[in-house]
Amino acid sequence: MNLVVGATGLLGKEICQLLASQGKPVRAMARQTSDQTKVNDLEHLVAEVIRGDLKDRSSLSAVCRGVKTVISTASSTLSRQEGDTIQSVDRDGQLALVDAAKAAGVEHFILVSFPHIDVEFPLQDAKRLVEQHLKESGLAYTILQPTCFMEIWLSPVVGFDSARARAQIYGAGRAPTSWISYKDVARFATACVDNPEAQNAVIELGGPEALSHLDVVRIFEDVTGRKFDLSHLTEEQLWAQKESAADSLQESFAGLMLSCAHGQPIDMRETLQRFPVQLTSVRDYARQGPRDVKS
Repeated sequence: MNLVVGATGLLGKEICQLLASQGKPVRAMARQTSDQTKVNDLEHLVAEVIRGDLKDRSSLSAVCRGVKTVISTASSTLSRQEGDTIQSVDRDGQLALVDAAKAAGVEHFILVSFPHIDVEFPLQDAKRLVEQHLKESGLAYTILQPTCFMEIWLSPVVGFDSARARAQIYGAGRAPTSWISYKDVARFATACVDNPEAQNAVIELGGPEALSHLDVVRIFEDVTGRKFDLSHLTEEQLWAQKESAADSLQESFAGLMLSCAHGQPIDMRETLQRFPVQLTSVRDYARQGPRDVKS
């Protein structure tokens, strides 16, 4: 049995779909308070939807029972409910899930994280702590570290509105990033299931080319035939946002925006030899048009 934690989210649902299409048994974890429409969608996809909550340690034992592989995509950053914080979900909840998986005899734990960023902020602190705990747990592990998801960072939710030909640029907009589609991350995650190549590995993930924010805008302008109206958030403004943040989530978003300003290029040549996933380009994504990324 393969357990997907974060199954009602954008990435988690895609992983459920792929595993199910491959004929692999899937148990999807959903909270009692999850959107019922999303739960209904999962029930049509997978063998089992089970109720559990990363903030409820006692629920995780039952969720992990009989599971061979755990894939955890859960985070408080996009979809939050009462009591959800970086500390309660991304840190303590994930730590508890690792412990529950070990106690239940799970063989393989796949964690979705992100690459090291040269800025300190609470979400990164939580991710690194969980990664280290997983490495020391005795479980076979795979830590996937994708860069910026196109569907999030090139969408209106963060100021990149292709439908209105407007884009907010972080910093100078010249640092290259290997933007990746969440669908490709899902393909890598499923390719790691039952795969000895993936065990006890940390794998950075990016798209097929490293492009600056301004390069991305030029691609969208070429695809849409429209000139974009650009606004810039300088690094000084982003640092000020980080320093004045009211909570750990706001501070973390500022840190993530700074990482976009600094760039995140990933060399995928060796990874693609081991996991031959066909990567989506920014131009491919631009041609698809905008979509709703709420999770």
